Amino acid sequence: MAVAPATAVTSVTAVAAVPTVEVLGVRHHGPGSARSVVAALELLRPDTILVEGPADADELLRWVADAELEPPVALLAYAVDRPAHAVFWPFAVFSPEWQAIRWGLAHGARVRFCDLPSTAVLAEPEPAPAGGVRTDPIAALAAAAGHDDPERWWDDLVEQRPMSGLPGAGPFPALTAAMAAVREGTPSSPEPPGAALEERREAYMRRVLREVLRGGAGRVAVVCGAWHAPALTEPLPTASRDAALLKGLPRRKAAVTWVPWTHSRLAQASGYGAGITSPGWYHHLFTAADRPVTRWFTRVAAELRRADLPVSSAHVIEAVRTADALAALRGRPLAGLAEVTDATLAVLCDGSEAVLRIVTERLVVGEALGNVPADAPTVPLAADLAGQARRLRLTQEPQERTLDLDLRTAGGSDRSCLLHRLTILGIGWGVPRESEVRSTGTFRECWTLQWRPQLSVAIVEASGWGTTVEAAATARLLDRASGPAASLAEITSSVETALLARLPTALRPLLAALDRRAAGDLDVRHLMDAVPALVRSLRYGDVRRTDTASLARVADTLAIRVEAALPAALGGLGDDAAAELRRRVDLMHGAVELRATLPDGEAARERWLDVLQTVAGRRGVHGLLAGRIVRLLADAGRCGPEEVALRLGRALSAGTPAGAQAAWVEGALGGAGLVLAHDPTLLGVLDAWLAGLPAAAFDDVLPLLRRTFSTFAGGERRLIAERIRRAPGAGTAGAAAPGSTAAADGWDVDEDRARPAVLAATRLLCGGGR
Repeated sequence: MAVAPATAVTSVTAVAAVPTVEVLGVRHHGPGSARSVVAALELLRPDTILVEGPADADELLRWVADAELEPPVALLAYAVDRPAHAVFWPFAVFSPEWQAIRWGLAHGARVRFCDLPSTAVLAEPEPAPAGGVRTDPIAALAAAAGHDDPERWWDDLVEQRPMSGLPGAGPFPALTAAMAAVREGTPSSPEPPGAALEERREAYMRRVLREVLRGGAGRVAVVCGAWHAPALTEPLPTASRDAALLKGLPRRKAAVTWVPWTHSRLAQASGYGAGITSPGWYHHLFTAADRPVTRWFTRVAAELRRADLPVSSAHVIEAVRTADALAALRGRPLAGLAEVTDATLAVLCDGSEAVLRIVTERLVVGEALGNVPADAPTVPLAADLAGQARRLRLTQEPQERTLDLDLRTAGGSDRSCLLHRLTILGIGWGVPRESEVRSTGTFRECWTLQWRPQLSVAIVEASGWGTTVEAAATARLLDRASGPAASLAEITSSVETALLARLPTALRPLLAALDRRAAGDLDVRHLMDAVPALVRSLRYGDVRRTDTASLARVADTLAIRVEAALPAALGGLGDDAAAELRRRVDLMHGAVELRATLPDGEAARERWLDVLQTVAGRRGVHGLLAGRIVRLLADAGRCGPEEVALRLGRALSAGTPAGAQAAWVEGALGGAGLVLAHDPTLLGVLDAWLAGLPAAAFDDVLPLLRRTFSTFAGGERRLIAERIRRAPGAGTAGAAAPGSTAAADGWDVDEDRARPAVLAATRLLCGGGR
């Protein structure tokens, strides 16, 4: 396979008498490599182009000529029996392989992928990233040339290398020879059947090369990673040796499609095996027609202005001069990323690393998102999602954006429904968040939207549940709730989710499953966990246009069972169990209060309060629960201030352990600072109890009391302190009491009364004695 002079062929249709092969070894996603490939193809005019990529994706190559297929995009191959087992082959506009494919399709050349098919790659336990190699040849070559920065060395040599336009001026022969030298120092893999994946890949590339030559190709160009170039040049190993390497090649049924990609996913930080550090910068180098440095700083200035930072034309001019001066000082042919970054930091960012991060994230890396035609091959679920997204005007964007929805409108309700269904399927396009608009209604939702390439895999994986988003979400939700391990709380959560996602087909089976599980569950804790979610779901009937009558019956039935079982559950509890049950009582009380605001809900509230009033005076109830129940009754108007003070006095009476007293206080007053501040009787009882505690008991209850008071707002604590200061016997402002001194801020301090508290605080904080 001798190589004829590059000028011997002037068109794709001309066929050389002797087949010739030109191997163009490139760096994946290199703008200089891409320019060199296009220039070489213009000179060689091949009739066949082989490109490193999965051989079973040839049918998808025709889409590269479609104007709607906009890079960055990627070939996605996934195992049919396990869609999550997937591998990508990304392409950017500056990828040499992408430019080679486009050139071949535009000039009528036959284009084929020549790497191992995805069926073989996916048969591996974990697919290796496409384009990855076992060593870093660029680092080895840079070290041999005496450079300690491989990226800078490669940029100077290849990516920013000016093209002379002369035949044979491309870097490919020299790169192939350099890679051959690097490969000689790399240990070879063992012989079959333990041959490494890299050797099998190269054997398969040679097999495809022989096939096209036997098929009549006259002039062949092979575009592959520079590491593989020596393995595809003369002299080639024998066909029998390659056949032995490929014998028994594992296979797994796979499907391949195009998916959108992003520049950030091309970056090395994303974990992609052939990643680059600066895709945005490389895209600029490839697309800038002339004066790339000047154009770059113009873009930087525009981006900083969008961030409301002051940047003038004078800044841009000075930045260009600084970058050029740095390149000259460093002996570089053209200012590279290091120079423009240093100049940006010094001139445009005033030395601020925080401002520089804006440039790095938005321009150096960038967040460009590709596009795939709507009629390109894909799974039905992806097509249905794309159609709904277009109808609802939801754009797949790589940047985060906030979506505030009004569920009273058809558009807001439908968007919310779609996002909830995707959440069920594990397709996290949207994440719920707190709305910045204050509202007490149920008609508003806020989401953060961001499209990431890995969601394409999630769509493929979810397609096993159905061909449409609604059908798949219904099937997934029913499967999650119908398993034998599904708890009562999980089923009620699924019911709430079905209402949020407007899945009426799933609601009836879920309610039936809820009835069955609730009938067999005798644990009051599980029943209490189920009721709040069901009651919350009742609110969705109006804004989400759902019938919640059957749901109300289930919620009321479970509430009655809770009320019947609660008295028995309150006895014999330790501290941790009491704290957990108090949390459930709070949630249950909130659910009952919410139920009272809905049709036919007042009766449920009265039943619940009757149960609380019955157990409020029982002996043997943990103080944390006893105090909380009294507090709930007081909030509901079933217990007046005098009765609360009386119950507090009883709980704090002599003979009750200090820890139990503090627990009652915590249960009754936790989060109720205003009640204490505005009820002098209650405050007086608490103050008298606290002042009369022995020193040892005070040390025991102080942490509990501090935890209680930490739940009060700062203003509430100050108000309580003011009430105590103005209490009878505490002194009056402006006049010093006997034995006290006037503080600088006008407060009266009784040093005799304060001394025990100061000593106790000293012991607790310092661990020392008196």
